[in-house]
Amino acid sequence: MYEIDLNLPKQIVADVLSNHEIHSVAFVGCGASMSDLYPAKYFLANNTDKLNVQIFTANEFNYDTPKWVGEHTFVITCSLGGTTPETVEANKTAKKHGCPVVAITNKAGSPLTEGVDHVIVHGFHANFAAKCEKPGYAMALALEILQQTEGYDHYEDMVCGLTNVFELCEKSALQAEKVAEQFAQDFKDDEMIYFMASGASEKMAYSHAAFLFTEMQWIDAAAYNTGEYFHGPFEVTTPGKPYVFFMSDGATRPMDARALTFLQRMDAKVAVIDAKDYGLADAVPASVVTYFNPLLHLAVMRVYGNKIADARQHPLTKRRYMWKLTY
Repeated sequence: MYEIDLNLPKQIVADVLSNHEIHSVAFVGCGASMSDLYPAKYFLANNTDKLNVQIFTANEFNYDTPKWVGEHTFVITCSLGGTTPETVEANKTAKKHGCPVVAITNKAGSPLTEGVDHVIVHGFHANFAAKCEKPGYAMALALEILQQTEGYDHYEDMVCGLTNVFELCEKSALQAEKVAEQFAQDFKDDEMIYFMASGASEKMAYSHAAFLFTEMQWIDAAAYNTGEYFHGPFEVTTPGKPYVFFMSDGATRPMDARALTFLQRMDAKVAVIDAKDYGLADAVPASVVTYFNPLLHLAVMRVYGNKIADARQHPLTKRRYMWKLTY
């Protein structure tokens, strides 16, 4: 019931590789969409022996295009509504340099889909699992790029994870309802909230700090990698200071555990979303579990966001300045 079409990324990558020898992969987007591309970038960069793998905010890609971008660069762009002007322009930048381009969006026929080589239309509104399809499809593309260019020993494990994780995300989001309500009551009056994560989930912390809280809730927020926490930010940890902590299962969990222990010792106010608590390792093989944390964190945090918006009577759609933007 909760799944993506894994044959589509496989077919797209096969078609691109039939016409291009790929040396580099560039993930390009803005805001939450760029963050949703990060798990795919993290996975591919960590497992390739051959490819140059980078991620860009769209206008940086447009204004300061790397020298290596060209016909051997596979470009993956992403915009939820398909109308983000900077990302639409990034498609043109990529095509100008001869790159094959795949656009990921929720809106078929949107400007992002024009002039590109392939399009993936993902779900979003139906349920919490659908909100994870965007990073899921990006990860599936990354997996196929790796498998079809150099092979990957844990390919079947990744396919298993991509098959099972969406149902887990939906189940986990529903399971989180009560704890999210308590979170909303505990954090609704805070004027500054810190987010922490590591590994593939790092940009999920950044995304929710910058967009769900700063943009959508008008609450100042900052995000730190748990490995960087002890190189500066830990100095301001005091009793009652509010943190949202995305704890991962897999390779970087020891970093998270160290940071969480310190926060608790300093009596900080910490809301922990722990992938282990939601059974990630039961749905995803241990060999690749580290790459699936961000999808689970995304689904559960969305519930937290909804609940705090309700508690503060501040809808997620309420903005101060969005309507004033001109391009």
